[in-house]
Amino acid sequence: MFQDASDLAAMAEVLGRSSDYRVLRRLVPRPRSMPGSGQETKIGVLLDTETTGLDHRKDEVIELGMVKFGYTPDGRIIDVRDTFSAFNEPSEPIPAEITALTGITDDMVAGHKIDEAAVNAFVDDSVVLVIAHSSGFDRKFSERYGPVFERKAWACSATEVDWHQHGFEEAKLGYLLNGAGYFHQAHRAVDDCHALLEILDFDLPTTGAPALAVLLETARKKTVRIWAEQSPFELKDSLKRRGYRWSDGTDGRPKSWYVDVCDSALETELAFLRTEIYLRDVEPRLQQLTAFTRFSTRV
Repeated sequence: MFQDASDLAAMAEVLGRSSDYRVLRRLVPRPRSMPGSGQETKIGVLLDTETTGLDHRKDEVIELGMVKFGYTPDGRIIDVRDTFSAFNEPSEPIPAEITALTGITDDMVAGHKIDEAAVNAFVDDSVVLVIAHSSGFDRKFSERYGPVFERKAWACSATEVDWHQHGFEEAKLGYLLNGAGYFHQAHRAVDDCHALLEILDFDLPTTGAPALAVLLETARKKTVRIWAEQSPFELKDSLKRRGYRWSDGTDGRPKSWYVDVCDSALETELAFLRTEIYLRDVEPRLQQLTAFTRFSTRV
C-alpha cells in the first residue's frame, strides 16, 4: 500500500507517463507571491459571481470572488497578487436549486454585504483587464454592485477562445480544468477563479502558447454588433444557425436578432443579410464594440 503523499505522487507520475491513463490532481490554489523584477508586467483580475438566478435585472449576487494576478503582454502568468471573497445577503431567500448547485445557504450569507469600497480598492487603477468565464453574465451583475467594473476592459474566457479549435470538445470550466490536469470544488466563486487561472496558464497543444495569449489577442480586437431589426419571422432559424442571438427589448436594447463579428467579417455578414434575409439593400444598425464596452449592460 502507498503510505504517504510522496508515494501517491510517485504513483501519479508513473501513471501520467503512460498513454493508457490520465491523472487529475486536486487543484491547490497558488500562494500569493511577489512580482518578479526585470519583466514588463500587467495586472489582471479573474472574477466569478454566484447569484440567485440568471436575470441580472432582478436576481442578486450572493458571492463575489476575485483573484488578482500579474502577466506578461504575451500572456504568461507570472504571479498571484491577492484574492477577494465576499458573501452578499439577497433581499429574498436563496432558491433551493441555487443552494443545491453552489452549497451557499441563507445562513452563510446572513448579515453580509459586498463592500463597494473594498471592491474599488481591489480593482484599483493598476488593473487593466477583468476576465470571467462567462463575461456576458458576470459583467452585467458586477456592474450593479461596483461601478468600477464599467471602466475596465473585459475578456471572456468561454467565448473569446475557440476551445474546439484547440482540441477541447466544450468550454465548460470543469471540463477545461480536467484538460489541464486538475479537478476542484466547482460553483464557489473564488475557487472557480483559481481554476480559471490554471486553465489560462495551460499551454495549448495547437500553439504551444498559454490560453491567456489567445484570449488577449481576441479581446484586443474591435468587433461590430449587427442588429437584424424587423427581419422576417420565418427566417429566424436561419439567423440562429448563423449565430445570431435574440434580444427581447426589455432591457432597453432593440427587440431584434443580433450578432457580433470582427471588422474583417462585416461586409460578408451584411451581404448575407441583404441576399438571404431581407432580399434587398439594407443598412442595419451597427455598434462598434471594444473590451471596454463588450458584455456590458450599457450596450
